[in-house]
Amino acid sequence: MHPSDDSAPPFNAPAARRLREALGMAPGHVAYGMRASYGQHHVTPDTVVAWEQELASPTASELTALAGALWCSPGDLIGAARTLREHRLARGMAPEDVARTVGVEIHAYLRMEETGEWRGSERQSAALGEVLALAPPDFATVTGRDEQLADFLRSAVTTRWQAYARPIAKLVPVDRVRLDDVLQEMHLEYQALMAATLSWGGGAGQGTGDAGREFLEGVLDDFWTRMRLR
Repeated sequence: MHPSDDSAPPFNAPAARRLREALGMAPGHVAYGMRASYGQHHVTPDTVVAWEQELASPTASELTALAGALWCSPGDLIGAARTLREHRLARGMAPEDVARTVGVEIHAYLRMEETGEWRGSERQSAALGEVLALAPPDFATVTGRDEQLADFLRSAVTTRWQAYARPIAKLVPVDRVRLDDVLQEMHLEYQALMAATLSWGGGAGQGTGDAGREFLEGVLDDFWTRMRLR
C-alpha cells in the first residue's frame, strides 16, 4: 500500500454501530474478528467503542478490516466521499487497480489523488467515472473541475449558452440533449431576471438585481439539480 494511503477516510460512526447491532455482535466480537481474520492485532473492544463514539477514526486498512468483520463493504462505513481518494476507498479498491483500469501510470494516478487535479483524457475520465461509479456532480468535484464548470455556466447564462454547451460536455460526463435543455432554461431564467431589473429600475430593480447575483452565485448547485430532474 502506498504510504499516504492509510490515513483516516471519512468514517460513518452511526452506520458502524447500526451494522454491528444488527448482527447481534458486541464490540469485543468485532475486535476479535479484526484481529483473527485481518491481522489487526492492536484492535481492542475499546478501540471499536472509540470509533463508534467518534472519539477516533479507523485508518484505511482498519476500515477495510472492520467492514470485513461486519460483513459489509467499506463504502457502507464511509461518510460522504469528497475526494477522489475517498471515493476509491468507498469502492474498496487499491490505487493500483484504479490506475490500471483507467489506463494511467500508478505514480501519475497517485499524484492526481494528492493534488485533486485530474489530468486524464476523455476516455480515461469516462473509465474513472465508471470504475468508481461516480455521479456527474461527484466526478466534477473529485477531478477539481467545479470552479471551471461554474465559470462556464455563468458565461452560458449571461451570454450565448450555445457557445458553452460543447466545452461543458467535454468537462463533465452529461447527456448532451439534457445539457442543452438545462442551459437554455437557465439562460432564459437569468435573462428574465435581468430584463425585470431594467424595466423596474430604482428600488424594485435593486431587489431583482440581487436575485440575479444570487442566481449566479448558486449556478453550480442549480445546474446539477436541474440535470437530475430532467
